[in-house]
Amino acid sequence: MNLLMIKLCFFLVLISNGYSTKLDSYPPTCQRIECPNYDVIESGKDYEIRRYNSPMWMSTEPIDDISFVSATRTGFLRLFDYIQGKNNYHETVKMTAPVIIQVKPSDGPFCASSFVVSFYVPKKNQPNPPPAEGLHLQKWGKTYVAVRQFSGFIADDDLPREAAALSASIAGTKWAAAIDKSHAADNTTLYTVAGYNSPFEFKNRVNEIWFTFDLDKALAI
Repeated sequence: MNLLMIKLCFFLVLISNGYSTKLDSYPPTCQRIECPNYDVIESGKDYEIRRYNSPMWMSTEPIDDISFVSATRTGFLRLFDYIQGKNNYHETVKMTAPVIIQVKPSDGPFCASSFVVSFYVPKKNQPNPPPAEGLHLQKWGKTYVAVRQFSGFIADDDLPREAAALSASIAGTKWAAAIDKSHAADNTTLYTVAGYNSPFEFKNRVNEIWFTFDLDKALAI
């Protein structure tokens, strides 16, 4: 299998026609490859509140595009090159999950949105992650995340629907208020998309919509 085909196969992990599902378990992929650690704070109907414990991500610069699928392909292929050794240390890096895409939607249907595609840095590499041109590190502190899971291959039209469904699921809860307060004064990402599966897995796929927030900041407002 040539390198381009491998890249395209890996990209399939992130695109599908999704259907919603209740969060029933830790993403199965994380039983096989490394994922960031988190604690489940609350499990509700069709949502979960997690606390991530200072994960580190290698991220693209913002990609302006009218299509999530197109922007994700661009960013993911760059990150695939990175883990294959196209970095300043010429080191290969083990694949992890999830790949996340931070989304700042545009103001109109024909305007470009902004997408940042990120790879979770394995713990082995976190003390000295290989740098690379066009990529930068994101070091999260303690971060809370409201999560909704869905399955299949993500299409552009799925994302607003899934984000709206997550918003509806947490409406009226203390978490919705904390998210609003946390983001009130910032030009922050509206939502994040996380993809977990191998490109060769066509059943029982897990994708997630995330709303990230700083609970301590929200309580201080």
